[in-house]
Amino acid sequence: MNLLPRTIFVVLFGLLAGAASADVTLLNASYDVARDVYKDYNPMFQKHWKSTTGETLELKQSHGGSSKQVRAVADGLEADVVTMNQANDIEFLAEKGLVAKDWAKKFPNNASPYTSAMVFIVRKGNPKGIKDWSDLVAPGTQVILPHPKNTGNGRNTYLSAWAWALKQPGGSDAKAQEFVGKLLKNVPLFAAGGRDATTTFMQRRMGDVLVTFESEAEMIAKEFGKGEFEVVYPSLTMQTEFPVAVVEKVVDKKGTRKQATAYLDYLWSKEGQENAAQNYLRPRDPELLKKYATFFPPVKTFTVDEVFGGANKAFATHFKDGGSFDQVYVAK
Repeated sequence: MNLLPRTIFVVLFGLLAGAASADVTLLNASYDVARDVYKDYNPMFQKHWKSTTGETLELKQSHGGSSKQVRAVADGLEADVVTMNQANDIEFLAEKGLVAKDWAKKFPNNASPYTSAMVFIVRKGNPKGIKDWSDLVAPGTQVILPHPKNTGNGRNTYLSAWAWALKQPGGSDAKAQEFVGKLLKNVPLFAAGGRDATTTFMQRRMGDVLVTFESEAEMIAKEFGKGEFEVVYPSLTMQTEFPVAVVEKVVDKKGTRKQATAYLDYLWSKEGQENAAQNYLRPRDPELLKKYATFFPPVKTFTVDEVFGGANKAFATHFKDGGSFDQVYVAK
């Protein structure tokens, strides 16, 4: 018998409570640091859906490390939609027959309604003088990040560091692997997820630098104050995408396909894109990106397709059992 973790049962119990008054209940299984995005987005969509259809929706959230979340869905968590930060996590569900094989074509922009970039959060005054990836391997520098095997945040950090090393004069995969190995030696522990990494850095005061999504900086400012940290943009970083998909088997079972599809579609609406920008995620809408230009400094980025041949290939090479991460982390 395939038993769900205790935490999932707790989530499910909470989801059932109070849903009786709604016509339909949707569950969105999402990555760890998306809490604020959907906390703001859900009331917008509920209002929109009520005004256009007359139907009352109960919208529930489940958050955790991206890979842990999709494994929970595969193990029985009845999410109507998944909103993740790694394409290969949704591919995992496609391989299980839970989402459509062509999920990336179901919505615009490879089903990613917004983007971000990986940045460094450092202590006020930047006492370690951290400016680029090379500074993260300096002796005595502690780097805080989530586990690359389980979280999109951690994988994006790992791949960003690898790509930076690869692009240096004389760069090669061997030198990139050596560089990432040195970086991992400066990681005192792996956080469970992106928000846990933030808590470790800001609240527990561990580490000299936190590597996270650009959008997380504003969440940190809201909770801890802007005077407590600085944001550093490295010379090259990964453009991160946040793919979404309808969980086919769940919506067919519950009869919620129409609502679930509309819920994701609305992420590309003006209101949905405005919400993304206000949560410091780079919107796909060019007019809104221009409107919020002060939020998003110019940064040199690469995509996972350009450097690694796609998310699936990157995952197979670096994060599957026996991949480069296991090789360098064992060597640590």
